[in-house]
Amino acid sequence: MKPYDFPDAKGHFGPYGGVFAAETLMQAIEELRLSYDKYRNDPDFLAEFEYELKHFVGRPTPVYHARRWSEELGGAQIWFKREDLNHTGAHKINNSLGQALLARRMGKKRIIAETGAGQHGVATATVCARYGMECVVYMGIDDVKRQSPNVFRMKLLGATVVPVESGSRTLKDALNEAMRDWVTNVDNTFYIIGTVAGPHPYPMMVRNFHSVIGKESIEQMPLYAGRQPDYVLACVGGGSNAMGIFHPYIPYENTKLVGVEAAGEGISTGKHSASLMHGRVGVLHGNRTYVLQDENGQVRETHSVSAGLDYPGVGPEHAWLKDSGRATYESVTDDEALASFHHCCQIEGIIPALETSHALAYAAKLAPTLPKDKVILVNLSGRGDKDINTVAQRAGIVL
Repeated sequence: MKPYDFPDAKGHFGPYGGVFAAETLMQAIEELRLSYDKYRNDPDFLAEFEYELKHFVGRPTPVYHARRWSEELGGAQIWFKREDLNHTGAHKINNSLGQALLARRMGKKRIIAETGAGQHGVATATVCARYGMECVVYMGIDDVKRQSPNVFRMKLLGATVVPVESGSRTLKDALNEAMRDWVTNVDNTFYIIGTVAGPHPYPMMVRNFHSVIGKESIEQMPLYAGRQPDYVLACVGGGSNAMGIFHPYIPYENTKLVGVEAAGEGISTGKHSASLMHGRVGVLHGNRTYVLQDENGQVRETHSVSAGLDYPGVGPEHAWLKDSGRATYESVTDDEALASFHHCCQIEGIIPALETSHALAYAAKLAPTLPKDKVILVNLSGRGDKDINTVAQRAGIVL
């Protein structure tokens, strides 16, 4: 593979990415691009970001050998990158923090965000409380119901949560409403997008803020596992946690990168969120990428037991990694993810997010096929406190 320097100046990852937005948003997007170009390598900005990651977020997060689970499965040794130990319980805080610091330098005092599982909403509400900013979070009404603990957390942190009742009433429509808000309030509002999607510079910017995950892993794995992993696994909805750990590993050609999408109730049922494996190239939320569409090109409704993976598109950099062959993508059903959720709880004493459980489920398939001296690193993107109600309901338990 050629030296990796994507995106280009216009935000393209090969044929993907770019800027597809309403004319009314172009000035705001250009203002954001110029500001990020100004500060992305600014020593003072980077020093403040690194200080906050250490003293507010609690980084670096450790890598952890899932020894008992590895022994039970047989084959390769499974390690976790423990993003669940971050303040707010997921990787999302890395990006929310970085964008909030940028918003402050741009003089934007009102923050909006979209959220699916609620972890990005909680992270954004957290940094807004930290810096005294107004915070409005858009969330599909179906996700409000299934992620009620996170809704309450956002409100405790001072955020206004706006339920979205249009369309599929999930993450896609929350993002639509946030875009409409931004168009209306461009002068004083900064939109903190929660994944590696949207118009340029968002896919690059979100990736860069999250790349701390992979950078830490590259330093930690030789120290604790003896070498770099043979495989790096991460769940993929929009794809932010995956890009955060994948991007620094792209030059490491001996490390295979595997993204795991949500197969939902099964690919054949049509009730899934596997955009990379079963989507077609289209434009969604400001960028060109793989999108789940019907025969008329209309965006299809999606399904996943995990609210954070319930999205009909994917970040454009993932689309390029798929086409180039540098990363491969698999899918895991709701039932498989739930089984690994329970295994991780009972064998390792860690309650993983349902998003993460998709990557764990694929690790459980992969490990027994490999020799015991091989190493699999799974990005444990978040903790599962938020998913307790969903898991209980699936088991027929009333909390």
